[in-house]
Amino acid sequence: MADQMDATRAELMGLVDAAADLAALDAVRVAALGKKGRVTQLMQSLKDIAPEARREAGQALNRLKDEIEAAIVRRKETLGEAALDSRLKAETLDLTLPARPGGLGRLHPISQTMVELVQIFGAMGFSVAEGPDIDDDFHNFTALNFGPDHPARQMHDTFYLPPRPDGMPMVLRTHTSTVQIRTMMKVKPPIRIIVPGRTFRSDSDATHSPMFHQVEGLVIDEATHMGHLKGCLIDFCRAFFQLDDLPVRFRPSYFPFTEPSVEVDIGCSRKGGELKLGAGGDWLEILGCGMVHPNVLKNCGVDPTRYQGFAFGMGIDRIAMLKYNIGDLRPFFDADLRWLRHYGFVPVDAPSLAGGLSR
Repeated sequence: MADQMDATRAELMGLVDAAADLAALDAVRVAALGKKGRVTQLMQSLKDIAPEARREAGQALNRLKDEIEAAIVRRKETLGEAALDSRLKAETLDLTLPARPGGLGRLHPISQTMVELVQIFGAMGFSVAEGPDIDDDFHNFTALNFGPDHPARQMHDTFYLPPRPDGMPMVLRTHTSTVQIRTMMKVKPPIRIIVPGRTFRSDSDATHSPMFHQVEGLVIDEATHMGHLKGCLIDFCRAFFQLDDLPVRFRPSYFPFTEPSVEVDIGCSRKGGELKLGAGGDWLEILGCGMVHPNVLKNCGVDPTRYQGFAFGMGIDRIAMLKYNIGDLRPFFDADLRWLRHYGFVPVDAPSLAGGLSR
């Protein structure tokens, strides 16, 4: 019987190696291990062997069966890999073909505006910083030089959350300035960042929402002055609104976290009840800015005798409304597909300073 098993082993191994595809390999498996297979028949013939030789023959047949099963598994893996390679070669995708933008949906105007902001300020050397939507009173107010009785701390303006175990009040951040504080406390100057993100205040009407979006900028180094702030923001306004001759003016103002503080207006016209940006004899306020207050630097562990810098902030929703002539803020958050199809942007048409911000 040993000679018969050797011959069966050689024959079946040859059939396994010769199987050209998975179907042929399965046929070999059935022929070898099926109910009427060669190995199965040999096992059934054990009853005809003398009892003293039956045990040894049975062990040998079990080893033969295991060898055949292992060979089939190895061959199946090889054929599977070959089939996959063949399929991958046949199912190629030409990445040079143009996409079908109509099936990709639309990019929300706020998302589009954020990308535009990153493009403009990125070209000026700014990096993007992020932080938590929920922050403590220190980062949101105290470190920014807000006094304990400042109106912004009142519950009718701010969403307060349960305090931390140590008693520190927690809030939904009212501005992304919290990230400026966190950055100054962690990063040694020079610093040049913008902070786009969601903010929260208790207000709601056609031009205000309880949840809205802001972008703030921060520059800290040893040489920055008010002239740098003005040049940066004038270039931004003209690039964002795509008006090379857009009038820009700076008016004195007050913010707890900057000194001096100014508000920035851009030129516009309101003739006929229609708002049009550009030279027109009228002005529209769009953002606030100023030189970082020395107290803020001290609160963040930055030496105000060595370092100075400027900061600015603006509402992303507001500048998106101005640029894209959207008259009401509330539809921004209505999830109305009809509105998004009208005001949205094709996702693959990414804005750039070279190719245009809002093509």
